[in-house]
Amino acid sequence: MNQLAFVSDSTFDAQRLRRQLAGLVEVRFIGLADLHRAKPDRFTVVSANLGNASGLLDLKEWMKSKPKGGKVIFATQPGSRFEATQAYALGATDVVSTPIDAKELLQKIWSDFAVLAGDSSEFAAQGHQGVAAAHDGLQAIFTTACLGEACDTSKIGSASAAVVDEIESKGLSSWIDTVRKHHSQTYQHCLLVTGVAAAFGRHLGLRAADRNRLSVAGMLHDVGKAMVPVAILEKPRALDPDEMALMRKHPEYGVQVLKCGVGLQPELLDIVAHHHEYLDGSGYPHGLHAAEISDLVRITTICDVYSALVEKRAYKPPLSSQKAYETILEMGPKLDKDLVREFSFVMKPA
Repeated sequence: MNQLAFVSDSTFDAQRLRRQLAGLVEVRFIGLADLHRAKPDRFTVVSANLGNASGLLDLKEWMKSKPKGGKVIFATQPGSRFEATQAYALGATDVVSTPIDAKELLQKIWSDFAVLAGDSSEFAAQGHQGVAAAHDGLQAIFTTACLGEACDTSKIGSASAAVVDEIESKGLSSWIDTVRKHHSQTYQHCLLVTGVAAAFGRHLGLRAADRNRLSVAGMLHDVGKAMVPVAILEKPRALDPDEMALMRKHPEYGVQVLKCGVGLQPELLDIVAHHHEYLDGSGYPHGLHAAEISDLVRITTICDVYSALVEKRAYKPPLSSQKAYETILEMGPKLDKDLVREFSFVMKPA
């Protein structure tokens, strides 16, 4: 779970914030007098008397040790320009009004992620209604995840039906060519998995409800990435070991934020949690083995691997469809061999 440092002299305020953010962010209380005993977290909230100069210089110096890309958000009196100016002078990256509202704070914490979506109107204008619907569905999923709200399952269901329709009418190759144009690596990948999963479900002869469920899984599977810093998600180079360790937490983050989803099917939570598990036990986060991994998870994992191989990234060109499939074959016992064989019929030149 993500952790937030709350710097204040008020344990009451800390407990209130813990209750508001329960299940989304763990709140670690640090007293103003105890700064020397702790370091800032990636997210730090400061609630201090900014009119009292005593200790503020220590606070300013302490904040210099915040992690790269970290955020320090000060709680200030509503409409107080003086406190806002003081906060920024001390090194704040943003401010929120007191008393702290959880939704406002979460919006500040995850604000960088909101800019990734862009506008879906260009896809719609080009006749790609399914891509536009999936894009808007993804945006809704990530937004509600960031705010700790329940997903609108009816909206996601409508988007998944539009995805299935477009895959059936225009084909997977058209879908891949279209979504590769998205400026965000994160959105591009999720859109690719959504389309590939719908195409695979169609080839397998799944009934319409199951094909829709697979496209929903494509939209939902990486929702936990909303809790990963954008600087890591969109990094134009390969991730270093620490960044990769944080990225690998996204399945667990995803389950945390989706547990509040009304009517979300257990098999979808299973996909979110386990789409990086491999049959030989070498996957994450739980190291599951073959008998523990459901068919829908096995299907989604193949779609996820294939999509990662054919997507455009700043630091590597996309593989051709055939080369991507050869790479999947080389994974051997990690993936379901029968499904991998069937997947060969799904691919189109990409």
